Amino acid sequence: MKPITIILFAAWALAGASAVSAQTATRPPSAPIVFFDIAGPDAAKLKQFYAANFGWDIDGANAIKTPHLAGTLRQDPRETLIYLGVSNVDATLKKIVASGGAVAMPKVVVPKVATFAIFTDPEGNRMGLVELPK
Repeated sequence: MKPITIILFAAWALAGASAVSAQTATRPPSAPIVFFDIAGPDAAKLKQFYAANFGWDIDGANAIKTPHLAGTLRQDPRETLIYLGVSNVDATLKKIVASGGAVAMPKVVVPKVATFAIFTDPEGNRMGLVELPK
């Protein structure tokens, strides 16, 4: 990176950070990305691709372990989903629907593991929600 690019980037980052902190009081709490899955017709090909190109540890059940995030590979139609961690799936789905999104898959409870659901945003992108047990 050229020095001027670094200076501009740093100025942009600082300006953005102060603008974000000023808005925090009026925003809902941030929902972190907590999980992802990648699907395609050939899960073995996906496994080889992601392990070879990104060094991901993918076990026999296609569970992915990266340094910062867990995921899975599915043998299904092509799709990539990210899952957002929320404190209450039901309440979040209500807010999503009220703001123009839709429920694509109602909540599923896996006892002692997690509660999850899938929604679409107003443009039709599918995303997941995850609520961990308390």
